[in-house]
Amino acid sequence: MALHGERRGRGPAVALVHGFTQTLRSWDVVASDLETDHEVVLIDAPGHGRSAPVVADLATGGLLIGEAGGRATYVGYSMGARFCLHLALDHPDLVTGLVLLGATAGIEDPAERAARREQDRRTADRLDEVGLETFLVEWLAQPLFSSLDPDQAGLADRLANSPAGLRSSLEQAGTGTQVPLWDRLDTLTMPVLVVAGARDERYSGLAHRLAAAIGPSATAALVPDAGHAAHLEQPGAFVALVRAWLDTHGL
Repeated sequence: MALHGERRGRGPAVALVHGFTQTLRSWDVVASDLETDHEVVLIDAPGHGRSAPVVADLATGGLLIGEAGGRATYVGYSMGARFCLHLALDHPDLVTGLVLLGATAGIEDPAERAARREQDRRTADRLDEVGLETFLVEWLAQPLFSSLDPDQAGLADRLANSPAGLRSSLEQAGTGTQVPLWDRLDTLTMPVLVVAGARDERYSGLAHRLAAAIGPSATAALVPDAGHAAHLEQPGAFVALVRAWLDTHGL
């Protein structure tokens, strides 16, 4: 089943892939800037938005995203970054450049990974117990999103999702499902920009580790005064980083 997507603007293609509980609408501010000189492809990830019926693991979801976006620079946030990283590793012919925001290449310790899978299962059960709106309020109350104000969080957009779709996303593409990819990162040869919010201590460290593991084709950058959802908290600074990198690599 194909994913839902929208195309805006003209020029070199840039595909944007959102995080868990969001939809393609979460990229509107960033897309409005980029579409002035790029073709921006907005994609609802598997289990989300109008792609809610699509059930896919990270590898299959990455391919579906590549089919929706075509040959492009792919920008993924959190869950979207997991999908885009799989796409770049498995189908590099579709990826002219790669931007990973709030990303990891997987939990390496098997016991820790199993514990995360169990946590993801409990999170899915919580969604069933309390319903979508309460679940989303609780999700956004996590310390990971403590610097994200209500307007930036986009609760109304997240409410466009379905409980069944979000549950399938957690079960198929949650952090605990990601097979560690660290030993494959040095096969990436396209330009890669790894980004994190400067106040997101964990993912700032991961950004530098990812860039080092990828090698000379990768650059790490931090968005000042931003936490995990840096593109929502500081969209102007995020776009400026991405634009400078796109220009440097002629993308």
